[in-house]
Amino acid sequence: MPAHRLPDLPLPGRVALSVPEQTRGTPATPSPLARFNDASAEDAVHTLLPCLRHPHWAHRVAAHRPYPDLPALLAAADEATYDLTPEALAAALAAEPLPTLPEGAYSAAHTALSAAGAAYESRFGHAFVICLDGLPGHEVLDHVLAGIRSRLANDPEEERLVAADELRRLARARLTGALGGTGRRAPGR
Repeated sequence: MPAHRLPDLPLPGRVALSVPEQTRGTPATPSPLARFNDASAEDAVHTLLPCLRHPHWAHRVAAHRPYPDLPALLAAADEATYDLTPEALAAALAAEPLPTLPEGAYSAAHTALSAAGAAYESRFGHAFVICLDGLPGHEVLDHVLAGIRSRLANDPEEERLVAADELRRLARARLTGALGGTGRRAPGR
C-alpha cells in the first residue's frame, strides 16, 4: 500500500477512536430533558405547572433534578402526585378545565359536554378530569361523555381516587409531550 494510503496509527499510549462522519464538527443539540435538567428552578417549575396545576407538585418534581431519563422523571412525577394532600389534590383538580372537544364537533356535543360537566362539578366540586392520551379524535366525545356518566355514580371518596389517578395520567402524558423529545405535544385532556 502506498505511504499516502496508510491508515492513521495511534501514537504509543494513545487510543484511536472512530467518530462517525455525521457527528464530526456538529454540536450536539441538548434533548428537551437535558434542557429541563439544566434550567433554572423557576423555569423548570414554569415547564411543570401546565402538566399538573399545583405549585407544590411542580416544585417537588423540579427539586429532584437532574433526571437521568424520561422514565425517572415520570416516576418522580407519579410519586409527587400520589403524595398530594387532599387539599392540594382538590386545588389541582379545581384548576383543570373541562376536556376539549376535537375541532369540528357539532354544537349539540358542546351542549352535552357542558351539561354533563356541570352535573359532575355540582356533585364532586371540581371539573371532570380524564386522560385521553392516544385516543383517536373521533372517539373523544363518546369517551368523555361515557366517562362522566359512569363516574357520576361513584361516591365522593371513590371518585376522588379515580380523579387523582386520571390527574396523574394527565401529568404523565403532558410531561411526555413536553419533555419526551418526540416533537409532539400531549393532548391537554
